[in-house]
Order: sequence, then structure tokens, then C-alpha cells
Amino acid sequence: MPKRPRIAILGFALESNRFAPVIGRSGFERINYLEGQAILDEARKPNPRIAANVTGFIKTMDESGDWEPVPLVIANGAAAGPCDHTFFTELMADMKRGLEAAKPLDGVYFSQHGAAITTEHHDPDGLMFEMARAVVGKDVPIIATLDLHANISELMVGSTDLLVGYITNPHVDMWDRGIEAAKAMRELLAGVRYYPTFIRLPLVAPSVTLLTARGPYGDLINMGQARRAKENAIVNVTIMGGFAWSDTPDNGMAIVVTSRGSTDPGQRLARDLAKACWADRERYQVTLTPLEDAIGMMKDLNRDSSKPALVFADVADNPGGGARGNTTWILKAAHEAGVEDMAITPFFDEEMAADAHKLGCGTRFLARFNRSETQEFSKPFEAEAVVRNLSDGVIVGRRGTGAGRTIRLGPTATLQVGGIRVVVISNRTQALDTGYFESFGVAVDQMRSLVVKSRGHFRAGFDHLFPHERVIEVDCPGLVSPILSRYTWKGLPRPVYPMDPAATWAAD
Repeated sequence: MPKRPRIAILGFALESNRFAPVIGRSGFERINYLEGQAILDEARKPNPRIAANVTGFIKTMDESGDWEPVPLVIANGAAAGPCDHTFFTELMADMKRGLEAAKPLDGVYFSQHGAAITTEHHDPDGLMFEMARAVVGKDVPIIATLDLHANISELMVGSTDLLVGYITNPHVDMWDRGIEAAKAMRELLAGVRYYPTFIRLPLVAPSVTLLTARGPYGDLINMGQARRAKENAIVNVTIMGGFAWSDTPDNGMAIVVTSRGSTDPGQRLARDLAKACWADRERYQVTLTPLEDAIGMMKDLNRDSSKPALVFADVADNPGGGARGNTTWILKAAHEAGVEDMAITPFFDEEMAADAHKLGCGTRFLARFNRSETQEFSKPFEAEAVVRNLSDGVIVGRRGTGAGRTIRLGPTATLQVGGIRVVVISNRTQALDTGYFESFGVAVDQMRSLVVKSRGHFRAGFDHLFPHERVIEVDCPGLVSPILSRYTWKGLPRPVYPMDPAATWAAD
């Protein structure tokens, strides 16, 4: 092991929805774009904006021995549409120049998402890893942490020494995966060699079936982690549910098992996991609650105060999957039905938030939602509203995925629309915990119905108040509906289960 290893730190985190608007440089800069020393400075803050896997990696490297971090660039676009290819090529060129200028390097750490596409290429993550390998050579360890919604390609596996995928969904283990990556980096620097085995299945699972606290995906991950704990030769078990809306040839449940010493232990485990997954494929069917039924439940809660409050997840409008976070199906239906003691967070409408800030608290006005939105699912809606709360939108995550992180929602306004409170934000994001209500004047314990623009990450931030049986997943139109048959796919491999019930797969 080098006495003081020089480790490059860089990353490109984007979950691309092919059906959402393109994101370019300004979009990344608005969310989180850091270069050089700013990466280390941000990572070492008490409440950093940077991803927890980066902070976990850096802290563990700091604590496990001497090293020289070489921070280059980290670009985080969260979830959006395809990355503008011109920006991507510029970013990768910047990374390449940084890696070449920093040589000699002893290791490279990537903080990625793994489900990006660009306007011209379906595997930018693979291209980035391939570039790094070409610069640093075959003997320098390259490790990447990935979201468990990554779409894994052969190029991604072949260009790295280790891919470390998240184990939990909601993603409350990002810090732990950064720690795992740092420990693996130390082991690779000591001369240990890793051998990956990669299997992709023709299974494109609906997003709401990929929770890990219960269900088929959780069972499969638990099986992999149990085997890993028993077999010393197994370094890592990564099982990627993937992200359907990237719509690429690399979509499909991916199993990557990395072993020490030889490929044999990893191959055996990967094959066993793949067989178990395919045998359990029927459990990846999805059932949602129709909107009409959800509104009926809200009305029932207003009538019967003895029943516990419920959370209604607008899963098809999840900004965490690239949706706009501003569809009005639930808002309009609930308002017309006279639902009371209900709140929605967060509704993305920068113009509306700006209007409210100009008008001031207490002002009554005609709220025109989505008046400039062009996305087909983001229908306009008008109603009388009163401004109840105004904020700069800077909060610190309380629980779950965003715990301890600084989150910037931009100028934020809470509007009273009939019996409904609507938290309107300026920077598109999903709800992660109850602070997305309470920070903006909405008392959760006084609401009978809470509507969240989120697919599943909110569960880790609401679970202390709302267990699984009090969460209702509502079937509405949107950019990320789990009913995958509603979309026209171009790149997705076919046949795939469950869209194609006759899809087949054999282990040998």
C-alpha cells in the first residue's frame, strides 16, 4: 500500500427520466455542483448538502490512515430528464484533465447514481468509468457507489474494481455505503484483488415494488446480505432494481456479486440470487388505489375523527423520479369534493411561490397553478387561495434519506386553498420527512390527510407517525406511474416481466 495514497474524488449523479425535460449545466449548478477544495469543505460541514456516501467515504478514509484526497468535481442533478450531451462531454473532459493533472494516483472514488442517460448516449456512467480507467491504468483501484435504482451495464462493471450499491430503499444507508467503499479502497490498496460477477434479468420492476423493508425485493436483498455475512470470500452483494424510465438497453434487475481470490464464490451466489429472483417474479405486480377511492377515504376521515390520519402518496408525480412534482389531479379532486384538514407537500411552482412572496402573508388571491407549465401531465388549476406562510425554503433534513443534510427548496409559500394547505416550492424535489410540512406552518398532528409528492423515500421520514398500513399509494397520471404499460418505450429491452408476462430466463 502506498504510504500516503492519493485518491481522486469525483462524481456524476443523475437519475434520468427519458420523458422529462433535459437537464444541462445550469440545472446541475442549481442543485449541487462542486469543484476542488469545495468538495472537502462541504463534506466536512455539520449539515452538508453533498451526498452522504461522499461524507462517509471521506470520513472513513480520514480515520483509517494517512491519505491525500484529490477532489476534482462532483455534479449532482438529482432526478431529471436526459443530460444535455454537450454538457456531459464538457464535464467528462474536465474530469479527464483533472485526473491526468493529478497523476500519479493510487485510487479513484466515484459518487454516482447510475441511471443517467444523455441526449445522445444511453450509458454515460459507463463512459465516465471507462475514461477514468484509460487515464489511471489497469492497476489503480476504481470504486463507485451507486443508487439501487442504477441501470448496470457491462461497461460499468468492466471498468471498475467495485460497484457498491445501496441496500435500503428508502436510501438510509448512503453513509454506510460510503464507509464500505472506503474500507474496500484500503483493501485494494493493500494488494487484494476483486472479481465481479454480473447477471441481468429480464425483469423491470415497478418502482413501488422495490421497497426493502418488505416485499420481494427486500427478501432478495436480505438473502444476499445473509450469504455475504457467512462467506468471507464475498466482498459485496449489490442488487439493483433499476430505473425503468431511463428506457435503456441496460434496464433490468441486475445482480453484481464481487468476491476475493477468484470468481467462483461470486458466480455461485449471483446464480443463486438470480434463480430466487426469477422464481419470485410474480410478486412484482403492482396495485394502486384509484383516485376516486382515495378521495372517498379523505372524506371519510373528515366524517370520522376516531380513524387515524393517512398519508396519500402521489407516486406517479415523484420528483425523485424526474416528475415535475406539480400535477393537480389530487388537489383538484379533493378541492371539488370539499375535503378539509388536508395538506400537500411539496408542489413545485416557482411562479406561484414568487407571486405569494410579492403579495405577503394574509393576502387572498386567485391562485393559478401551472400557468406556464408545458408538460402534458401538469394540468392548470385555479382556485381562491390565502397566503399562510412564507419562507426562504432552507431546511435541515430530520429523518430518513435527508437526515442531517441541508436542503434548499427555494422561496416557499404555504397556501390555503379551501380546506387544503399546499406547500409551494421553487426548487423541484420530493418530500422526505414531516419537516416538509412543519417547517412551513403545517401542523401534521392537526391534518387528517397528508399528500406527498414522493414514491417511497418519504416513508423513512414519516414512519414514526405513519406505519406502512396507513400509507395509500394513489393511482394518478404522471411521468413516473408504476403502471409501466402506460408508456411508449424505445430503448427498454423486450420482452421483460411484468409488462410481458411470457418473458423467460434460464440460469444456464
